[in-house]
Amino acid sequence: MTDPTPTDGHKAAQREPAEVVYADELKKLAETDSGPVPPGWLMSPRAVERFVLGDPEHGIERKFVAERAMVVRIIISLCTTRGCLLVGEPGTAKSWLSELLAAAISGSSTLTLQGGAISQVGQLLYSWNEAILKQRGPCREALVPSPLLRGMMEGRLVRFEEVARCPQALQDALLSVLSDRVVIIPELEGEEGVVLSREGFNVVATSNSIDEGVHAMSAALKRRMDFEEIRPIPHLADELDVVLREVRKANVAAGVAAEPDDAALEVLVTMFHELRNGQTLDGRSTDRLAGAALSTAEAVAVAHAASLNAWYYGGGGLTVEHLMHHVIGSALKDQPEDRRRLRHYFETAVSGRRGKHWEQVWAMRSLIR
Repeated sequence: MTDPTPTDGHKAAQREPAEVVYADELKKLAETDSGPVPPGWLMSPRAVERFVLGDPEHGIERKFVAERAMVVRIIISLCTTRGCLLVGEPGTAKSWLSELLAAAISGSSTLTLQGGAISQVGQLLYSWNEAILKQRGPCREALVPSPLLRGMMEGRLVRFEEVARCPQALQDALLSVLSDRVVIIPELEGEEGVVLSREGFNVVATSNSIDEGVHAMSAALKRRMDFEEIRPIPHLADELDVVLREVRKANVAAGVAAEPDDAALEVLVTMFHELRNGQTLDGRSTDRLAGAALSTAEAVAVAHAASLNAWYYGGGGLTVEHLMHHVIGSALKDQPEDRRRLRHYFETAVSGRRGKHWEQVWAMRSLIR
């Protein structure tokens, strides 16, 4: 195993952006890309699709699980001037998909706006360097562009995370950018005060479906962007593959040398899958938990936390006991009725299952009483 700690005295980054992690894949795709490339893009839509969905024949890892037709629609929407809005439950990898798209299309995924952090137009478009402003007055050198304005200037894809957490008036401020592809800076005279978007600029936004009560989603903005719903992974085998891969990566990054227990993780993913869908794998109905987002991302987080618990406190071997303590913390959040629902799931779905790991899960039912 490679030691993730650098030897030059500097601490390693906890997480590198997609364009760094997959730099070799992006280079390989660009060098072998024979398809037509949209203006301002680094590669063709087909190459972007291969980067996202994978191409095992050419050594390209699958990074996102979804229907190919949906991914193609999203990519094509970014070829237009409409942009794309990705909506879905928490943990369905909307942000990850937007990061992958930005890395492949623009070579950079770091031009990002966070809707919950934007409360005024200066944070959305631009602000000023006060020191330069006092010395020289309004000028381009004093301008501090936001990620959105930088994306326009540089011709790059901009990610707008959690757009529904941004006040509606500021959501509407995006309309002129998306429609006219221009930002007017009244403090600057003449052509310096007009920023025209360059080829390659577009916006991919995300919004959690549970955020509807935070701010009303701008109806005009919805009409101005192509809308795609990102749903949880439907097939257990695909979800388990994602969880195993991501847990291994997270464990290596954290210095955990122990390999995760595939059978134990299958139990975890099965529980999340059934509780999220309100139906067992054999078709019987069960209660869905109201307060917990039992997503694939949450399953990865639980499995990684359990791996760390096993590594630091349990001698390195991940067990069902480690998993269950973290599952309970994840499943029972802020809805008191979820404790009853989880007990019902244990009594109707878990109790009758055979196999060492399921029997260990049943034996730990006292954790939810």
